[in-house]
Amino acid sequence: MARIPAVPERDAGTFGRLVYRIARRRFGEVPEPFAVLRNHRKLFWAGLVTELMVEKAATGLPAAVRELAVFRTATVVGCSWCVDFGTMLQRLDGLDVDRLRNVDAYATDPSFTARERLAVAYADAMTATPPTVTDSQVDELVAAFGPAGVVELTQAIGMENLRARTNHALGITEQGFDAACRVRTG
Repeated sequence: MARIPAVPERDAGTFGRLVYRIARRRFGEVPEPFAVLRNHRKLFWAGLVTELMVEKAATGLPAAVRELAVFRTATVVGCSWCVDFGTMLQRLDGLDVDRLRNVDAYATDPSFTARERLAVAYADAMTATPPTVTDSQVDELVAAFGPAGVVELTQAIGMENLRARTNHALGITEQGFDAACRVRTG
């Protein structure tokens, strides 16, 4: 149970109820982070608009690379909600979720491509405290994805750090979006 209670639909306001209905239609139920964030209406809208805009704009990288880096970030931070939700999104996008069980062995597991390995290592370096990103690492990423791809990857990993750390701090845990794929977090 979250440390801050979710705002029930009846108390979410007219536009909040609309967003809850859209979310329920899209995901099967209202994601708990939405309902908890509704406690601060301005941040609720800011977060919603940001997520939608980034979703529409982040199209330069292959989805499998971007989503694998985001997933790795969630596991490193230990956000079971993010792992649950992210696995569902990957499955719905037709990505290979079975290999997520092997993400800890990404450096040697043959199911991960060289470009995916670069992205996951970058997620690890960005998520470390303090971050351990190096110039040579970024140079390799630029060679693989181009400058715009590196910016997109960096933004995706940074946003997942924000989501995962926020959910973790607020006590938001898995909701059962993807019960078929239990993956260790932390």
